[in-house]
Amino acid sequence: MGRPSHEPTPVSRRNVEALAGYGVPEVDIAGVIGIDPKTLRKHYRDELKYGHVKANAKVAENLFRKATGDGREAVIAAIFWMKIRAGWKETQVTELNGAPPKITIHWQGSSRKEAPEERLSPAIGSGGLRVIEGSLARPPHHRDT
Repeated sequence: MGRPSHEPTPVSRRNVEALAGYGVPEVDIAGVIGIDPKTLRKHYRDELKYGHVKANAKVAENLFRKATGDGREAVIAAIFWMKIRAGWKETQVTELNGAPPKITIHWQGSSRKEAPEERLSPAIGSGGLRVIEGSLARPPHHRDT
């Protein structure tokens, strides 16, 4: 003979709803109630589906009450609420007004006259890179060592 069919009670419905709201997995809720997970889903579909919504609403209600109260706890709750609900962020912004600063680079060539594209950067020295129309490239006479 099989198990007797399960009949939900108001107490079992509240328990399932609360456990689902706390994030307890269905298999564990079924174990607490004493039924198979399939039976749980069959008889407690709404409690499983909406338990987390009711739990979130209760927490939000408590947070809102604290955020609109007085004292240090109220300030912390209000800041948290504004970050989450109103999109407040803690950021550091550096604003620059006007055009960006102008940077001038003076190149020094050797004693003989060189074309600007053949001059080596003083920072690079004769290490093998030269500026050609704004990009870096190896000079034609450079050998890799």
